[in-house]
Amino acid sequence: MAYFKMSWLALKWALKKPATSPYPFVPRRLLAGSRGKLSFTKDGCVYCNVCAKKCPTHAIVVNRANKKWAIDRLRCIACGYCVEACPKDSLTLKPEHGAPTITRDREIH
Repeated sequence: MAYFKMSWLALKWALKKPATSPYPFVPRRLLAGSRGKLSFTKDGCVYCNVCAKKCPTHAIVVNRANKKWAIDRLRCIACGYCVEACPKDSLTLKPEHGAPTITRDREIH
């Protein structure tokens, strides 16, 4: 009798929709309130260095003399402190997820 119960369970589980999504083939669903990826717009930035000072992981480097802004994506934890501190609203947290980063290359803008 136990064999039939176990067979019934195995058949039911085989025909049931999986609890997880097949991630590489189906993109992840964006959750409300997720922080996502930090984006920088060069237009309004005055390179005041406030965002770099507020960053708890020191992922942002600002060079005021050369007008360069750089971020190390491996260090950034998307906390949003830099977005709150930016006086010109040059930084935003977009809800979409960025591509995975595996190297220590900095994005320079």
